[in-house]
Amino acid sequence: MELYRDHFQNYKRYNVPKAQLIIADIPYNIGVNAYGSNPNWYNGGDIKNGESKLAKSQFFDTDNDFRVPEFMHFASTMLKKEPKGKQQAGCMIVFCAFDQQFMLIEQAKKYGFNNYINLVFRKNYSPQVLKANMKIVGNCEYAVLFYREKLPKFNNNGRMIMNCMDYERDNVTPKIHPTQKSIHVIQKLIDIFTDPGDVVIDPTAGSGVTLLAAENLGRKGYGFEIKKEFVDKFHDTLTQNYQNTIFSYTQQELINNRPPYVPIIEEVQP
Repeated sequence: MELYRDHFQNYKRYNVPKAQLIIADIPYNIGVNAYGSNPNWYNGGDIKNGESKLAKSQFFDTDNDFRVPEFMHFASTMLKKEPKGKQQAGCMIVFCAFDQQFMLIEQAKKYGFNNYINLVFRKNYSPQVLKANMKIVGNCEYAVLFYREKLPKFNNNGRMIMNCMDYERDNVTPKIHPTQKSIHVIQKLIDIFTDPGDVVIDPTAGSGVTLLAAENLGRKGYGFEIKKEFVDKFHDTLTQNYQNTIFSYTQQELINNRPPYVPIIEEVQP
């Protein structure tokens, strides 16, 4: 489990092995409206208290520096080559804003990712309820699964999985990043598309939750994050919080690829 304080473009410095799964939550480029769907827009999270200092501000000063072609080049280089056999190919999953999906699909084709599957994660809550003038509020996260030609490795005992699935809220993992994903959701994806011992890379690691999820499941996790504060918090808060709990699963549980705590995604029989 390695989190490097560096840009993913500098991956050659670290001899990172090629991945079975690349998973990333890229900047949504929402600029000064970053907290528009966050209670922190208002003082104390209450609209009656007026806007806070976070209103009309952005999460990061680096959002506009994210270049999708560079990201796609990294992914095409660091994802393992397609094997001759079936059900062994790697894939990439990119969390993004709804309207970024179409741009990502076109860019991915330029780098050999000719196929994709849209993923929708349905929440049972929405922070947008703070906006009193809204009658329809957003409660979904979006992602796109990219693969080259062969279908990726898929572990679900021969059963299909719906591309719209529940987003299990994470009330356990300390939140150290404003766009931190639920570790339960990331574990679901890693569990399906990799085997124990496989390599998972997160080029925009943020809080490092992807690396913890990989470690939980017996995978090898590598990540890159350019913000020092998140790398420090990952080592000082997240890994310290988990070190007494994440390494307690038996080898047989890992071989069976279904540790008892991993939630099953909603499934249907083929």
